[in-house]
Amino acid sequence: MKRTQKTLLLLLISSLGAGFLYSCATKSRSEIAEWRGPNRSGIYNEDNLLDEWPEEGPELLWVFEGLGKGFAAPSILNDRIFVNGEKDSSSFLFALDLEGNMLWKAPNGREFMGEGFSSSYPGARSTPTVIGDLVYATSGNGRIACFESATGNEKWAVDVLQDFNSNVPYFGYTESVVVNNDKVYCFAGGPKTNMAALNRFTGETVWSSEAMKDTFSYCSPILVPLESGNALVTHSRHNLYAVACSTGETMGSYFLEGFEYDGEHCNSPVYSDGFIYFIGNDETGCGAVKLQLSDDGKSLNEVWSNKTIKNNFNGYVKVGNRLFTTVKGNWLKALDIENGNVADSVKVATGSIISADNKLICYGMNGDVNLVTYSENTFDISGKFKIKNGTGEHFSYPVLANGILFIRHGDALMAYKIS
Repeated sequence: MKRTQKTLLLLLISSLGAGFLYSCATKSRSEIAEWRGPNRSGIYNEDNLLDEWPEEGPELLWVFEGLGKGFAAPSILNDRIFVNGEKDSSSFLFALDLEGNMLWKAPNGREFMGEGFSSSYPGARSTPTVIGDLVYATSGNGRIACFESATGNEKWAVDVLQDFNSNVPYFGYTESVVVNNDKVYCFAGGPKTNMAALNRFTGETVWSSEAMKDTFSYCSPILVPLESGNALVTHSRHNLYAVACSTGETMGSYFLEGFEYDGEHCNSPVYSDGFIYFIGNDETGCGAVKLQLSDDGKSLNEVWSNKTIKNNFNGYVKVGNRLFTTVKGNWLKALDIENGNVADSVKVATGSIISADNKLICYGMNGDVNLVTYSENTFDISGKFKIKNGTGEHFSYPVLANGILFIRHGDALMAYKIS
């Protein structure tokens, strides 16, 4: 089927987003940084943020230019910023200090440049995962590598295409890998090795799984605690499902309708209090859905779905009893988590969304950045500015760290003071 721009947007940014201070297993806040923040929820542990932004926008502290093509957002851990970039069609992991000075950059194979329609959206896709003194980065061509955070020296690398007999998805690899304890988990996408766990210190395969025997999607998985141990919740082209972290055993699954039209499911699921929330963009799909995950992880049952709510790859956040997401037509919607009905709406440019300090920050695909509060079932837009630096599409996720808002726009990374 001919691919439209709508289809394209859906696929690209599954993993572009940004991460910071994700608490995983025994790791503390200061030891790990990754995609979409703590628990990959899009909610950052920040406070004392500005209630309103100046008319001209918050103070721009610095701009770093030279990241090349792509949409991948940064991870910030302690005094370092890590972000994937591109130069001369090669993938690079960049390390910056908190003033925006480059410390080092390390090569990571060829970057995804696309063919045909996908060549309109080349460059870096995924967010690095940082634990202690190691950084795990994935190129758009599926090279997963481990680097020393202090020096950029490569410790090991795995080529998904060669090592797991896989193929580059139409819009490249976008997965931001999950790291838990001594393992790195990835959706390899091969016919036999659909998912794999790697030793995070050596890159050796710990286990491989056929999982759902399904083709690649553009999702970055989440880690969910169960009574039997941790599980990965992710989705392929046709299914959302759970996999046991210890063995790779496939557990509960949920069929994603509507894949005949699109199928490039990009948004990471969100877990909260025993429930999984997911929003897709399939023409005839489930839209927004709430699933109950059993204590043993062996069943995923639909609680409700709202087929009118569709989202390409911009994510969503659950705050209190509301699920917030942007939708087509430049609307920010608040869904009641009990029944999936739209409780409130406000006009905001459609784009990526994160939350902190009882505030929502929306980075629109038109370059607008909005500060939104929601109180007593009422939205209030208390700040707005436009991203003027950088290149290409406004697809990246914003990131928060230490009162600073980081936004990547193609070749440029910007830091704004919002505390």
